Parts: sequence; C-alpha cells; structure tokens
Amino acid sequence: MSHFHPELRRAARLIPRFSFGPRLSRLAKGLQRRRGLSAPPSAEGLAIRDEFIPGPDGSPLRVKLYIPAAAQPALPAILWMHGGGFIIGTPEQDEARHIALCLKVGLVIAAVDYRLSPEHPYPAPLADGYAALAWLHSEAGRLNIAPDRIAVAGNSAGAGLAAGLVLMAHDRAEFRVAFQLLIYPMLDDRTACRTDIDERRLRLWSTESNRFGWRSYLGREPGGPDVPAYASPARREDLRGLPPTWIGVGDCDLFHDESIAYARRLTEAGVPCTLTIVEGAFHVFDLVGAKTEVVRDFHQRYTEALSKALCRG
Repeated sequence: MSHFHPELRRAARLIPRFSFGPRLSRLAKGLQRRRGLSAPPSAEGLAIRDEFIPGPDGSPLRVKLYIPAAAQPALPAILWMHGGGFIIGTPEQDEARHIALCLKVGLVIAAVDYRLSPEHPYPAPLADGYAALAWLHSEAGRLNIAPDRIAVAGNSAGAGLAAGLVLMAHDRAEFRVAFQLLIYPMLDDRTACRTDIDERRLRLWSTESNRFGWRSYLGREPGGPDVPAYASPARREDLRGLPPTWIGVGDCDLFHDESIAYARRLTEAGVPCTLTIVEGAFHVFDLVGAKTEVVRDFHQRYTEALSKALCRG
C-alpha cells in the first residue's frame, strides 16, 4: 500500500480487485435500466432538467442540463462526456461534480447520455457527442450561453471521447471549442496491448478491463495499425491549433503514461497545456475519496483552470 497516497490507502485496501468483461458489463447495464431515470435533485440556485435532442441516428438523444437559475449575462458552458470505459455509465454519476462546478464557476453543463459499446461501437458514442456539441451551439441564445466560451470535458473514457470531439470540431471547423478538460483520460488503445504494467499499483480499472473497453468501442482488437485518431486521440499526429487544455491524472492510474505523452505532444505543438499529476492516486480516486484533502486540491485545480479559461472579468 505504500505507493498509494496516505489519504487514499484505506480506499485502495477496501476496493476489490476485479475486471470488466461481457458479464459484468451486462449486469451493470441491466441494473441501470431497472433503476431508470431518477427525478433531478434539488439544488438551490440551479435548474436541472433533461432535454431530448435529435440524435445522429434519428432517435432522441438525452442531454442533462445544469443551469444557474439567477438571470445573468451569457454564461460559459461545458459539454460533458461521462466515464465508464465506453461500456457503462450515465450523466448522473457525475452529478455532485456538476452541481459544484455550476455553482462555483457560474456556468452551464450539458452532460450527454451517449450510446454505449459494444452494442454501439465507434463512431456512435462520438457521433452522439458531436450532435450534442452542435446542438449546444445552435441553442446558445435560448440557453443563455456564450458560444465562444464552450468547453468540452470528461473523465476517463469520457475524456477520451472529449479529446476525439475536439479533434473532430477542429477539423470540421463548424464551431470553436474554447477549452478542453481531460480528467484521467482514456486516450490510447495501444495501452491495452502493454505487458509491462504493474497491476498491484492499479485500482478500479485494470489492463483486462482496458482491453475489453477498447475492444468494445472499436469493434475489434485494440493496437492495430488502422485505428482512427478520432477514436484513439493519442494516435493523432498533428495537434496544432487545438484549444488550451488541462489534463489531470494520478501516478497509480493505468492512463498515467498516455496522459503525460499527450500533454507533452500538445505542448510541443504550441497548444497551452497544464498537466497535473497526483502522487499516489489511482483511477477515479476523486470519486471514492471525495472527502480527502488530496481530492479537494485536485478539484480546486481544474475548477480554477476552467474559471480562468472561460470566465471574463
């Protein structure tokens, strides 16, 4: 346990060692379906609601909105992609984070309920995200959003999707992304092929889970020569012209090395990039150790980065 941060060791000791595969993924999705959509929580100063927008496949796509209730000038916004290895998850799993960010920074969050793999492999989840981003820009006036201050963000697989969305938006040049926030991002399918990982340092996302997640998303084995960069952003050769970026990851996270490599390449390409490495932190440590000082500091760092990038005055 000595390689984990002192405030995270108890959680690391209690977290069971497991990996996601077809059976566990189906179980998690089944529980999610049976639970259904819960009523939005009551948060003073916020309006929380679902909107159903046209999805890229013609079916409705749910976007959960978190909007400061007080009348203000046009607000910055974040398009949020949730984590879950491309295979599980909902926007609601990040609700506490969203509420805190909205109230502290004064911004709108639009969290996308994108389709999950392996039932819907690439490019379906990414296409859902892009449709939501386009909708957010088109509805900026109605939602009281400043279209020049819209960021794309996410955690884990959601951060990988966010990075892919930023690449796509840059290439299509239909609208501008002001900032990208990548929290322990899942960026490189080739990590699933590594054989030098010390599993004893990992929690909550193993190399076996990573292989299953990438295989589900890509619809084939990861690591091949023709994986699209929109699916696996670390494969993108030219990173010039991308928006300012903040990347945060723990040094006991499977995505530590790929996060560092992506941050370095962004900087070399002239993209302003802040990299925060948390010593002794494992994957999604900020969700399981929410009351610790190390997590409060992590949240404060990306909250300040968002506020500096998106807020005027």
